Amino acid sequence: MSKQKPITAVLLGAGLRGSFAYGPYAIQYPENLEFVAVAEPDPVRRAQFATAHDIPADRQFASWEELLAKPQLAQAAFNMTQDQMHYDSSLAALEAGYDMLLEKPMTNTLAETVELVQVAEKNGRFLQICHVLRYTPFFKTLYDILQSGRLGNIMTVEHRENVVYWHMAHSFVRGNWRNLASSSPMILAKCCHDLDILYWNMGQPVNKLHSFGSLRHYRRENAPAGATPRCTDGCPVDCAWDARKLYLNPIYNGWPITALGTDLSEAGRMKALQEGWYGRCVYQCDNDVVDRQTVNMEFADGTPVVMVMHGHSHEESRSMRYDGTRATLRGYFSHFRKAIEIHDHLTGRVEEIPIPEATSGHGGGDNGIVHSFVQALRGEETVSTTARESLESHLMAFAAEESRLNDVVVNMADFRARAEAGH
Repeated sequence: MSKQKPITAVLLGAGLRGSFAYGPYAIQYPENLEFVAVAEPDPVRRAQFATAHDIPADRQFASWEELLAKPQLAQAAFNMTQDQMHYDSSLAALEAGYDMLLEKPMTNTLAETVELVQVAEKNGRFLQICHVLRYTPFFKTLYDILQSGRLGNIMTVEHRENVVYWHMAHSFVRGNWRNLASSSPMILAKCCHDLDILYWNMGQPVNKLHSFGSLRHYRRENAPAGATPRCTDGCPVDCAWDARKLYLNPIYNGWPITALGTDLSEAGRMKALQEGWYGRCVYQCDNDVVDRQTVNMEFADGTPVVMVMHGHSHEESRSMRYDGTRATLRGYFSHFRKAIEIHDHLTGRVEEIPIPEATSGHGGGDNGIVHSFVQALRGEETVSTTARESLESHLMAFAAEESRLNDVVVNMADFRARAEAGH
């Protein structure tokens, strides 16, 4: 029997996700995946990825436009560009004949997101979204428990996305996802994972939803007396968000410090803080996305579900509770601790469920999503995170934003119909 050749792919965007989350799979499993071209505007990051994957100079491009202008170079495209580039670059890649793995969120707007799914289906292209949580040992274990019926009929669900305070500041106050004009609503950018997990676990769509939220803390009027526009301006305030504390740790070079740029020397970091986004006072940025939001949902069978997202946690984590007629499940998912316990109503017994070890980033989801994508292209696996499946979480997020802004209960059947029709 002949040995299968690896799936060939091009990478659009050699930033943190492209280079460090998904790129390593090709190095670990060269028999499954081979990157043959890269497009990245930063010459250092472009060269680093090309070196790691033995990509020749004539397959290294400064932009996705330049790469996609060439005759098709591979079967697949990994689209890890910035969110605001997803729509144009994805349309171009799909129409050029590439199957595609696309980082979430699909796009920043409802109309563009729906159109991408429709174009992929019309052109017969396979489009998969990086909803990596479905591929983690933790959430697969949780899903299997729920599907087994062990909890009985699910009566209520509570799910919390607890964003640690410094991550909130890094990404949603100072960073790429801080402003609606250049990114997407925080409920989409951060929580389309969570909404997807709820949709997956419940096995049914949402009937209606209502959402509340606002930006309360990270505002100019809350700046302490004497706070300077930049932490590096000699700010005298002893502040938890002091960029000097967060980014000038001499013994740590991981994320989020890697977001500062490619020069991570002490001088390079300081220069980035003095001139770039990440040195700004968190109370004096151009951010306008919420820092807390709730989404209250009723699923098709009438089950009420509440999701809470906030940016004021002591630890980056997701916590959840599923109350059933037979048992209650409580779960906790963070970098430091992953736990699922079941409280049986009849016996009173509390069982701690073993969770397999993760073997890659994002709780094991990074390698999981890439492997799933490769297997699907080989016709060896049916994928649960097709673009059509992942669209539902995006619709839920956009509906939540419509509800929050207009203080209305959204009928999801009507919302889906409007979205598909382009209204």
